Order: sequence, then structure tokens, then C-alpha cells
Amino acid sequence: MRKRGVSTLLLLFFFFFFSINFVPSALAIWLTVPSTGTKCVSEEIQHNVVVLADYVVIPSDHSKNPTLAVKVTSPYGNNLHHSENTTHGNIAFTTQEAGNYLACFWVDSHTQGGGEVNVNLDWRIGIAAKDWDSVARKEKIEGVELELRKLEGAVEAIHENLLYLKGREAEMRIVSEKTNARVAWFSIMSLGICITVSGLQLWYLKRFFQKKKLI
Repeated sequence: MRKRGVSTLLLLFFFFFFSINFVPSALAIWLTVPSTGTKCVSEEIQHNVVVLADYVVIPSDHSKNPTLAVKVTSPYGNNLHHSENTTHGNIAFTTQEAGNYLACFWVDSHTQGGGEVNVNLDWRIGIAAKDWDSVARKEKIEGVELELRKLEGAVEAIHENLLYLKGREAEMRIVSEKTNARVAWFSIMSLGICITVSGLQLWYLKRFFQKKKLI
């Protein structure tokens, strides 16, 4: 029984380690938005992943109240969130395609010229965006059971991420093979053209020397 308990603890530690290192978690970002430019952050996210984010302006001068415009776009340029004249807000969406998602912040035109603006962005995706308190209340679980559910979710997220990476690797391999095939055909065509041109040059020189009765 003691060995079994030790094995269980080691297994839990193993899953905990991998959930920390390989599962996307909550990420807090401190952004400094220039007064006349745009500050963007991006992340590559796979298909059908929940994304939650909170942002708030941290004024350096409490006598001023700068406002921002915020825009989030998908890899294909679809507008997922757009807000103007705001100091805080929430972003929530489920990804419809895999790729690079972009969140951009810029100072509103009527507050430009007041210097840089600091923004705190809390970005959560996948399992980190799940409301575990609601899950615990709904399923009436707590303690070790809740932690095991979190680890189960982490394992599923790792598995999905590995499948996504495997798919991306297969796509890249196909592209690489097609590129190599095209380069090989181009090399063969170039070699054929060189041989043809060389043959035509020899034929032309032979006729030229024959006309001049040099050969």
C-alpha cells in the first residue's frame, strides 16, 4: 500500500510537471503603448481553443485619464474584438482557425500627445481559461478530486497540442517535399537548356567555319 501511494504521488508530480511546462497557462503582460503608435502582441493558437483576456490601463499620472482603442484579429484578418475610448475591458472568443492571433493597442486620437500609456494584459487560453470553481460547484468535487480533474484537462490539452504539432510537421514536410521536387525539375530543365544551347552553338560554329572553308 505504501509503494502504491508513493507511485501515485510520483504520477501526480509527473502530470503536474508536464501541465506546467507544456500546457498554455495564464500570462500577465505589461505593455507600454506609445502615444502615436501601435503596440501588438500575438500568439499562435490552434483550432477550437477558448481565449479569455482582461486589460486595464495603469495611469502613470492620476491627473490624466488616457483611453485606448483595442482590436483583436484572427489569422485570416477577421475582427474578433474592437473597442475604442476605453480604459479596461474583456476579450472572449473561441478560435475558429489555427494560426497567429493578434491583439493591438493604440492611444485614442483625442488623448494623444500625453506620453506613453501602460496597460496590464491578462491573457488566458485553453485549460487556463476554464472556470474550475464553476466545475467544482457543478460536479460537487473538491480537494484531490478537483486537482485530478485539472490534471486530466492538462493531459487532454497536451495530447491535443501534440496532435496539432504533428499535423503542422506533416504540412511542413509536404511543403518541403514539393519544394524539393520543384527545385529538382528546375535543375533538370536548366541542365537541358544548357545542353541544347551548347549544341546549337556548336552547330552554328561548325556551319560558320564550313562557309569560311576553314574546315
